[in-house]
Amino acid sequence: MKKKIVVAITGASGSIYAKLLLEKLQQLNSQLAEVAVVMSDNAKEVWKFELDNEDYDNHPYKTYNKKDFMAPFASGSAKFDTMVIVPCSMGALGRIANGISDDLITRAADVILKERRKLILVARDMPFNLIHISNMQTVTEAGGIICPAIPSFYSKPQTIEELAMTVVNRIIDLIGLENESYRWSE
Repeated sequence: MKKKIVVAITGASGSIYAKLLLEKLQQLNSQLAEVAVVMSDNAKEVWKFELDNEDYDNHPYKTYNKKDFMAPFASGSAKFDTMVIVPCSMGALGRIANGISDDLITRAADVILKERRKLILVARDMPFNLIHISNMQTVTEAGGIICPAIPSFYSKPQTIEELAMTVVNRIIDLIGLENESYRWSE
């Protein structure tokens, strides 16, 4: 069964994770029925600052405006089975945890949770305060997955991209896609 995935990008630091995820999804295209993308305004600014380019639209997927509540994934009837928010700001996390659907990102997350589908929040902040932790607990109890953007080092990454890919490969695993990547003790 091919996956229908929403990739949402918020304004937290960590644009490299979103960039690499979109590139990896293109490589795994045979496993995908559809990928939709939505970005916050801040995400575009952070991407430009961190990656020194405006390539956030340089992918084959349809991109939706953050206020487009007519986007298919704004309704459960569209049957998107997975949503990844990468990076996920603490503001977006807080709105999702409290059911505040004030844009397409938070509305889609609300839909994914109510439909009991897979929501993966790639939290990118540190340190966490108690409000962040409580919001993570709320989202987890509602069925979401908190996947902090914490890279691993046991594959001995040599570049920033290789280091960031350790997180992206975990996201791909959580989505449920077949993926060749470093595995512990293999």
